[in-house]
Amino acid sequence: MPNLTLEALKALAVKVLVNSQTSQANANMVADALVAADADGLSSHGVSRLPAYADQAKSGKVDGFAVPDVVLTSAAAVRVDARSGFAFPAVAQGLTEAAALVKQTGIVGVGIGRSHHMGAAGYHVERMAQQGLIALGMTNSPAAIAPWGGQQRLFGTNPIAFACPRVAAPPLVIDLSLSKAARGKVKLAADQQQSIPEGWAVDTDGQPTTDAQAALDGSMLPMGDAKGAALVLLVEILSATLTGSNYGYEAGSFFTGSGTAPNIGHFFILIDPQRFALQNFSQRFELLLAAIEAQQGTRLPGERRLRLRRQAEQDGVFIPDSLYANLQQRAAAG
Repeated sequence: MPNLTLEALKALAVKVLVNSQTSQANANMVADALVAADADGLSSHGVSRLPAYADQAKSGKVDGFAVPDVVLTSAAAVRVDARSGFAFPAVAQGLTEAAALVKQTGIVGVGIGRSHHMGAAGYHVERMAQQGLIALGMTNSPAAIAPWGGQQRLFGTNPIAFACPRVAAPPLVIDLSLSKAARGKVKLAADQQQSIPEGWAVDTDGQPTTDAQAALDGSMLPMGDAKGAALVLLVEILSATLTGSNYGYEAGSFFTGSGTAPNIGHFFILIDPQRFALQNFSQRFELLLAAIEAQQGTRLPGERRLRLRRQAEQDGVFIPDSLYANLQQRAAAG
């Protein structure tokens, strides 16, 4: 597999997108997020997504030239219309607006509608925590999970991410899909003709499967069984209903170039911790983390991600041969 520096990988990603009916500004923002995911070891949300993104931009399934419409509907509410464009510019503009407001209001909600795949959810909340804010984000996605007790896919895997600032360390970031595994991991396994662990998904007959393609055709299983399915519903309401976006069963696929636009939604909450704490928030937070780390065998969420990021910044990342050849061909086109 070829090894690329993060800078070289971003340049390649930008070229692919610009050659696929995407503005330079949007291409830069999308590429930043995808390369960051690869650097963090999240290859299912990295440049492996580029062929699908590029095909959708070329077909018009996603508008690569869309400029988000950002409106302040109250002192602490931001509404963003992504206009069927890529999620990254819409999320970035909405959160930037919210970060400017939260110092006055203490808490701000951001609803983003008519959007697309927003990549690794932790990417967005981490940037807010780097500014001293607590951030919670969530998104719905195309149908992949059946309601508990049902057979037909209705909801997406509906990830949730949380980030909290620290005093002398990178923010604590928690990023998880509400399925037992991210559907992007299953798609990556299917592309590479690899099996998946049993317990992640069922096939179209509702039977457990280790076949990645059968899992994509079937249904992902929610983490926590019935409790996880309830959380999936919660995210669907806040992300799709609240923003007036497509439900999972209405949304077009993230993986195919043809079909209807996803037009799904995202919801974020930003909090200024200094507005709520009775005691010094940072000191109390570090006390909690120290208590966790004091127990043998424990580790904080995100430690592996940060280690891989440091390594990628120094040594670059490896890209599968077939994907690299695909991206090179797309970058050379036009």
